[in-house]
Amino acid sequence: MLSPQIRELVKATAPVLKVHGVALTKHFYARMFQHNPELKHVFNQAHQAGGAQQHALAGAVTAYAEHIDDPSVLAPVVTRIVHKHVSLGIRPEHYAIVGKHLLASIREVLGDAATDELIDAWGAAYGQLADLLIAEEARLYAESANKPGGWTGWRAFRVVGKQPESAEITSFYLAPADGGTVPAYKPGQYVSVRVFVPELGLMQPRQYSLSDAPGHDRLRISVKREPAGDQTPVGRVSNALHDRLEEGGVLDVAPPQGDFHLREDGDAPVVLLSGGVGLTPMVSILNHLVRANDERQIRFVHGCRNRSVHAMREHVNDITASRANVRKAVFYEEVGHGDQSGRDYDHTGRVDLHAIRDEAIVPGADYYLCGPAAFMRAQREALLGLGVAEDRIHAEAFGTGGPAA
Repeated sequence: MLSPQIRELVKATAPVLKVHGVALTKHFYARMFQHNPELKHVFNQAHQAGGAQQHALAGAVTAYAEHIDDPSVLAPVVTRIVHKHVSLGIRPEHYAIVGKHLLASIREVLGDAATDELIDAWGAAYGQLADLLIAEEARLYAESANKPGGWTGWRAFRVVGKQPESAEITSFYLAPADGGTVPAYKPGQYVSVRVFVPELGLMQPRQYSLSDAPGHDRLRISVKREPAGDQTPVGRVSNALHDRLEEGGVLDVAPPQGDFHLREDGDAPVVLLSGGVGLTPMVSILNHLVRANDERQIRFVHGCRNRSVHAMREHVNDITASRANVRKAVFYEEVGHGDQSGRDYDHTGRVDLHAIRDEAIVPGADYYLCGPAAFMRAQREALLGLGVAEDRIHAEAFGTGGPAA
């Protein structure tokens, strides 16, 4: 346990971190990659270039300082972090490297304010946090290794099928190159994959949701090709997968992880809410429930720009046509010539839960959200406004906190 004096010293830095946290984390990453360039292969360099990783780490460090008296309130965040770390192959030895550069960065960025006493306090606090993360990650590593078909680290998978799903999204069917089996996973979880990016001269990892039900002899991921945006670089990994990974090719894959998944400890109705490529874990959940012949009420609500980017449209239509307990509500922002209401889409505009409250709000249901950050915020606010309890809302975000494109 940390002493009261150490906790007070760490807690007192929270206001400073709110102001200077991003400067600190930018300095930290630059310092670490300069001294330990091998870690560039572990970290998503697109998040580094765009600043997302620096902001995420700054927020996490500040939250830890604020809640140092009771870190248990950060349990959901810690759970998400350890799943991400195990998926990326973070090992105990990495924590010593990170700790060294983090403490050095605190001293270098804060200058005279970073007294020896403060550095020692943060060293003790970091050590406590590292021990917690290492223990939880060890549990997940053991769980992954010991289940039938399981493994840890990277394993070679062969592409046994490549299927375009829309103008932007392509599915890759992956089977172990060693001829072995794949483990069971929880519907909604993701895997990490890594490819060599010539432009960077680095292996680069990304997380993609598994887009089919567990129980098959292969895995499926459905990847959106990410173009360059006004403030974001082109998605080098997603484009490499689309352009260079063909049937017969081999890809490094880490075991399934993720704390976003179907809760199977009851028979509550299920409402699946997705935007764009966020439908991938929702299809995994939907397929699992259908495969299990689950008779609970299921609502599939999806929003996308138009029919050209509407992935897995026929698949979901076939399910809703054949299963009386499954209903869908699809929103198109743009309705094109020949688009048919009830077949291609059901509503125009962006997803509006207030407009379909009689369809989407089901008493006692669990609500699963996945999509862009703005979509997630809007749907969460709508659900709360419609009287849904917060503990019934489960969310997966793409980016530094979840699967990345």
